[in-house]
Amino acid sequence: MTDTVFEGALGGLTPENLDPLIDLEAEIDRLRTQKNAVILAHFYQHPDIQDIADFVGDSLDLSRKAAETDADIIAFCGVKFMAEGAKILSPNKTVVLPDADAGCSLESSCRPDEFKAFRDAHPDHTAITYINCSAEVKALSDIIVTSSNAEAIIRQVPENQPILFAPDKHLGAFLARQSEREMTLWPGTCIVHEQFNERELIKLSMRHPNAKIAAHPECPDSILRQADHVGSTSSILKYVTTENAQEYIVATEQHIIHQMQLAAPDRTFLAAPGADGSCDCASCPFMALNSLEKLYLALANEAPYVEIPEELRVAALAPLQRMLDMSPASPQARNAA
Repeated sequence: MTDTVFEGALGGLTPENLDPLIDLEAEIDRLRTQKNAVILAHFYQHPDIQDIADFVGDSLDLSRKAAETDADIIAFCGVKFMAEGAKILSPNKTVVLPDADAGCSLESSCRPDEFKAFRDAHPDHTAITYINCSAEVKALSDIIVTSSNAEAIIRQVPENQPILFAPDKHLGAFLARQSEREMTLWPGTCIVHEQFNERELIKLSMRHPNAKIAAHPECPDSILRQADHVGSTSSILKYVTTENAQEYIVATEQHIIHQMQLAAPDRTFLAAPGADGSCDCASCPFMALNSLEKLYLALANEAPYVEIPEELRVAALAPLQRMLDMSPASPQARNAA
């Protein structure tokens, strides 16, 4: 199987020849209608992109939207593994990513050849792999999970069946505790969640004694043990908008705070700090590569677009389909192929 390719521009508009006075939002709307495109945006995207998207959500939400959409073009405002996932689920659609360099530290920490060796060393194990990985690693996995559905899916695996979990060791350790399952973990981490600092978090909490702490399970255990709530991005969003506190400290990528402010404008949301006491660590540099300008160019040029060899796509589809079928409240027998 050969690798996924993110093809470059087909010609036409570039940042250099783009009219500096263009109304980007109006032009994106025009192209969306003209080309029957749908814009999907992850919670970690800049608020400008979230506000113009058709759907904003976490990896599970957006995977479902990608599988269900009747659009001809999917503009995926996120990172490469998300756009790949959309193409795997919707092979007859054009899938574009505003910036082809928008990668992921978890994906890059788990190379397909190394993951294959990991699997080969544990041939009797079921490989449950976090969605933050390449199409090649998905194709080598048994089941894909997101932070939203991982625990529920793990609980469906027979108790006597040993499990490999990759690529996030913090999420894997959290899930092992929650499910009371022993799992062999890949040693990857997210560069955003890895940088939150327990000492600085405690200091911030002392300055805001009534604030509740919500953390993503990609955080180290030192952060999770300080949290009042641990969950996926959608779970955190629900928690901070339905609990009765007025202040929340948020230990995940800070752009989700935009959705929190929209849903609960009367509440205060604080980004968890890094080792120097700042919240600069709470911004993903890969997610930040996307912009309204690049989204417009992607729709105009229909590039960078995702190409996945069919053999690889079919192999990667099987564990993704298994995830959709095993996810709580997900319709069975999705015809994604």
